[in-house]
Amino acid sequence: MLIRQYAHPADYSAVYQLWQSVGPGVHRGRSDTEPEIKKKLERDPDLFLVAEDQGQIIGTVLAGFDGRRGIIYHLAVSPEGRQQGIGAAMMREVEARLIAKGCLRCYLLVVPGNDIAVNFYTHRGWQEMDIHIFGKDLV
Repeated sequence: MLIRQYAHPADYSAVYQLWQSVGPGVHRGRSDTEPEIKKKLERDPDLFLVAEDQGQIIGTVLAGFDGRRGIIYHLAVSPEGRQQGIGAAMMREVEARLIAKGCLRCYLLVVPGNDIAVNFYTHRGWQEMDIHIFGKDLV
């Protein structure tokens, strides 16, 4: 398995298909369209990683850093690739990259009821926060 930086636009279809196949934990929206991903890559392309095995994308992690805080948007591993350390390896790599940028604190969102994800993240030192998340479409 190889963890490498996402290559746009070559990887887009495979990544989007992976996001569709992993179940309800990865929400896809307008910000996940190809033009929006391209805009995201203008800011920090080094924070979008894919895990590849024999030429197939089997995992992704998409993160961001605004100069103050980091955020993990999508961590996804194919159903066949789970329980092999792929997600953990991608998280270690993206966290190291965030630290190298000077990021002191990072956030991520988990949908209610996704106990597998909660266990995955708490096992790796992430702490649940008691906050409300608000969102608003600006366009």
